[in-house]
Amino acid sequence: MYIEWTETAAGKIAGKVQGQEGYLQLKYDTDGCGCVVSGVTALWWVNEPEEGTEKVETNGIPLYVEKSKMIFLDEVMKIDFVPEANSFQLKSPNQILNPRMSFFKKI
Repeated sequence: MYIEWTETAAGKIAGKVQGQEGYLQLKYDTDGCGCVVSGVTALWWVNEPEEGTEKVETNGIPLYVEKSKMIFLDEVMKIDFVPEANSFQLKSPNQILNPRMSFFKKI
């Protein structure tokens, strides 16, 4: 799996974490979605990567993804930031996986 950060998204993340120690995790959250195949992606800033996550290849900011949820994601993706929506966007060459992806500080 490879995830590309756009310059805009990388800058926005840097501003949100402001040098604070932690790890960025792409969370496939299924809470309240009805079933495990219906999930919503979000970016979580955590103290340490959760058990069962794997560091994925990126063009900059290190990112961890739950191994068991990788099946729901594309092999190549991009994270961008859309100022008009004030949110991140997760997309691939095939689809937009989440047009309004949230960021949560879990520290």
